[in-house]
Amino acid sequence: MASPPTPQVLEDEIEFTAIRAQGAGGQNVNKVSSAIHLRYDIPASSLPDAIKERLLALGDQRITNEGVVVIKAQTTRSQEQNRVESIERLQALVDSVATPPKPRKATKPTKSSQRKRLDSKTTRGDVKKLRGKVSGGE
Repeated sequence: MASPPTPQVLEDEIEFTAIRAQGAGGQNVNKVSSAIHLRYDIPASSLPDAIKERLLALGDQRITNEGVVVIKAQTTRSQEQNRVESIERLQALVDSVATPPKPRKATKPTKSSQRKRLDSKTTRGDVKKLRGKVSGGE
């Protein structure tokens, strides 16, 4: 059974901003805006509703409360390479939620595992009882 193809992120729904990169880079880093800030509005996107819901439910720090994905790419000195990398990272985020999680099947614990659990609780309780104050024999 083949899974359905992952929806592609459309580039016209992405907002790019060129910013100056942080960190070391000599004099070039102070003059050239080579880092890319990518903003992608999930609710306004053309992604299927199921994928939008799973994206918004993610606990990812790159997704704001308004549902906007913010990705900053600054690993290379080329603005175009940073732009491509930011799109790849956004697509990877969408791909991670593209397949729905398998529903969990509830199972009952076996009799022996229940017995083991209760035995270990009894043993632990006995150990803790021994920690109490010793009642005097005098």
